[in-house]
Amino acid sequence: MTVIPNISTTPDGITIEPRNRKFELQRALATDWFDNDPFVTAVFNAMSMSFPSGEKNFIVSIRHYEDQITDPKLLNEIQGFYQQEGIHSREHKRYNKILCEQRGYDHDAMEGVYLDFKAKAEENPKLTPEVMLASTVAIEHFTASMGEIMLSGSYMDNVEPTIKELWLWHSVEEMEHKSVAFDVFNQISGNNKMRTIMMKISIMILLRNVLKVALKMLRHDKQLWKWKTLKSMRHFFFGKTGFVRLYLPAHKEYFRADFHPWDVDSKDLINEWQAEQNLQRSAA
Repeated sequence: MTVIPNISTTPDGITIEPRNRKFELQRALATDWFDNDPFVTAVFNAMSMSFPSGEKNFIVSIRHYEDQITDPKLLNEIQGFYQQEGIHSREHKRYNKILCEQRGYDHDAMEGVYLDFKAKAEENPKLTPEVMLASTVAIEHFTASMGEIMLSGSYMDNVEPTIKELWLWHSVEEMEHKSVAFDVFNQISGNNKMRTIMMKISIMILLRNVLKVALKMLRHDKQLWKWKTLKSMRHFFFGKTGFVRLYLPAHKEYFRADFHPWDVDSKDLINEWQAEQNLQRSAA
């Protein structure tokens, strides 16, 4: 029988504290800021549209069980989680508002894809607090893995600098708090079957909705059926260095019975990013 820890498993040396960042995005968001690639730019912009409502759900799902947590370290990390996700939500609300103003998108129609699904899901009696928390654990693994991809190698090399800074900041904080929801879920449930089933469901829903919003953006921009867009779409999903292929190993790992978010040690990536931030502040 697997022993489920009832304490924080965030490694020593990792501090979950918010960085109150703000970004000047007007000029960059008017462009295809990801390597002049309309499709990948639209995918990331569509992902941003999901964050304000999504991060609110993550907070609510953990807060429901907060009074059952007894470990002081984990309780402190939960507060850090709330604060980090709250600032992410604030900055992506700004991002989304500026994006829609700059490119002429209907903000309510874009965000409505996520909000309408959320409203329908909340009518389902099977959406219990435990199921919601299991979904949070799954999506937190996705966002942390996404962060590890963006901070590793050359994936973000040809991204507009201000937008790159925002996505890397967000990625680092997702990596820092990547075991918080997992630890809460283990303390209140530890149901591996539910955890893995909700990954299958949650990632399918997220990718479907992100792609739906991205296609709306490309249709508005008259880029949907252009060869460059179709070629980029194929690479994104099936290319050896496409994002989906890069994410698949982390996705498969999630289904191990003994999976833990820190099986991939992100400390070096976090520390390297922080050292670069300190260097930039010293030079300013």
